[in-house]
Amino acid sequence: MEMELQSGVSRVVSRRALLKGAAVAAAAARSTPAQEDNPGPFLAYVGTYTNKGKGIHLFRMDPMTGVLTELKAFPSNNPSALALDPTRRFLYAANEIGNFMGTRNGSVSAFAIDRATGDLTPLNVVSSQGGGPAHLSVHPSGRWVLVSNYGGGNIAVLPVQQDGSLGEATDIQAHTGPLGPMRAAYGWPGSFAISGHDAPHAHMIEADPAGRYVFSTDLGTDRIFIWQFDMVNGKLTPNVQPFHQALPGAGPRHFAFHPNGRWFYSINEEDSTITFFHYDATRGTLEAKHTVPALPEGFAGTNFTSEIAVTPDGKYVYGANRLYDTVAIFAIDPESGDIRRVSEEWTRGSYPRNFALDPTGKFLYVLHSRSDNITSFRVEDGGARLAFTGRFIPLGNPSHMLFL
Repeated sequence: MEMELQSGVSRVVSRRALLKGAAVAAAAARSTPAQEDNPGPFLAYVGTYTNKGKGIHLFRMDPMTGVLTELKAFPSNNPSALALDPTRRFLYAANEIGNFMGTRNGSVSAFAIDRATGDLTPLNVVSSQGGGPAHLSVHPSGRWVLVSNYGGGNIAVLPVQQDGSLGEATDIQAHTGPLGPMRAAYGWPGSFAISGHDAPHAHMIEADPAGRYVFSTDLGTDRIFIWQFDMVNGKLTPNVQPFHQALPGAGPRHFAFHPNGRWFYSINEEDSTITFFHYDATRGTLEAKHTVPALPEGFAGTNFTSEIAVTPDGKYVYGANRLYDTVAIFAIDPESGDIRRVSEEWTRGSYPRNFALDPTGKFLYVLHSRSDNITSFRVEDGGARLAFTGRFIPLGNPSHMLFL
């Protein structure tokens, strides 16, 4: 099935609108020609839940072959998400716990990075001001860390000190609103995708490219909250459009901006869909245009979507499915921003929580939280297809990957 938003009203239409189009042109390379000919090795960090992993694992990646080699691990308590500051000198980790310093809060850790070796030196750990932080990001200015607390149902702003360490929160905002239904109103036949609608659950938080507005998704209320951000004082104020209300029970999870800054894509965990928005960067408002399924026609049963990303050249959207265990690939119309499904690839693992493209855009790595491994894929046909490399990297309960 496909859902489209027309005149503000959602309706179900035929999946035949998702017929494959013609082949696309090759994607533009992100690196310079010299880098393309002989790029050096890259360093990558992978967070792992510490019931099986060791914290933050450091890998070296061969950009010619895509091979990952683990170098070492750095202790961190349940690092569910990682983020780098704009200078790539500091790394921050959201520690998904609920007992920091005897409170019901989680925590955020700050590390200094040795750019030559990738080694991490702990700077400090502060409260996330809510339980179970699931995501964090660094404001484009590099002066603030934004954290979303899934268990606490709130978000917080943490100041970055001159040495990269973190100060106490300058603002804390609760997600509020009526809870959505336990089952998505437009879910799949036989779906038991039931989670997160017992209370507000803040899932992802990130500023727009200019840093003027901050977006935070909430699974329980089916909302994408929009905040004006005071970049001097680190304060959040509800925007003139304070939130976008998703379909009942849809469960907005993660989102991604298009490189043009005008298009915005949100993946919905409970009804396994992706919604495309027009973004007004002047007013900080979202206008929903188009919603498509992340699963193929005829699917039945339970699935939970997880990660979403726009390719660096802005031509494709990738979305991960958990239980169905695929990465779905959607082509972006260069004129309208609408997306249409072009292919999918089995991830060769169980429950893909996260995926990441390497800096050259040639390889994609998928992190599986249940099968305890990372699988790698070569990006082909300009981004329209993923080809499994045959490589499995063992790693206990990986949560998030990023490249230095």
